[in-house]
Amino acid sequence: MSCTAGIDIGSITAKAAVLDDGRVLGTRVIFTGYNAEAAGRRVFDELLGELEVDRSQIVRIVATGYGRKSVAIADRAVTEIMCHAAGARCLDPSVRSLIDIGGQDSKAVVMDESGRVTNFAMNDKCAAGTGRFLEVMARALEADLDEFGALSLSAERPAKISSLCTVFAESEVISLIAKGETRENIIAGIHEAIATRVSAMASRIGLTAPVMMTGGVARNIGVVRSLEQVLGMPVVVSPHAQVTGAIGAAAIAREGEK
Repeated sequence: MSCTAGIDIGSITAKAAVLDDGRVLGTRVIFTGYNAEAAGRRVFDELLGELEVDRSQIVRIVATGYGRKSVAIADRAVTEIMCHAAGARCLDPSVRSLIDIGGQDSKAVVMDESGRVTNFAMNDKCAAGTGRFLEVMARALEADLDEFGALSLSAERPAKISSLCTVFAESEVISLIAKGETRENIIAGIHEAIATRVSAMASRIGLTAPVMMTGGVARNIGVVRSLEQVLGMPVVVSPHAQVTGAIGAAAIAREGEK
């Protein structure tokens, strides 16, 4: 066995993936915490332990994510844009565009038929519409974030959320609660606001179908459905959505071995 590995250090979670000749052997997700370097080593070691793979069988490691330069065990650090594109292509070669909503930023990427990135847009200046934003909204609504997607699908009418600034949006949500608006309608309104903002960013680069959504927020079916409505096209979500960046990093590591 001759494997490659990818380590993706995000603001909220650290992910690792191991590939063997392009096949995903396994993935692992843990919370990043305050020490990005320690998180990178731990998620990698835990994954190897689960897979019963020896460190000597890993021929190359590529790191990505905001904490990629802190991963001392990596042979190379590559941007999230490149790794999510490579990961999306590894999971579904037909994909031409992707939307990644992570813990503290969001990205839209367009690729050509060979998987090469041809254009991208990124919002990394504020947490509006990201995983952190959703966490704050979940606390305000006293709801489990994992239930957000299902709850929003039963909404009768999405509530109007005019601001995506985390502070102002939280105040709006509190006001809506005071007015007796249902939790389901408020959550659906939050998802609609996120989709509108992300769609505006994506429209600047002109998405090409098929579109894949990556990142931890892709697990929220409510955000996915809202994005489909705003974009006017289907959005593909892989079971590996949260670890797409790590998979892409491992795929790039494999290319480096050829």
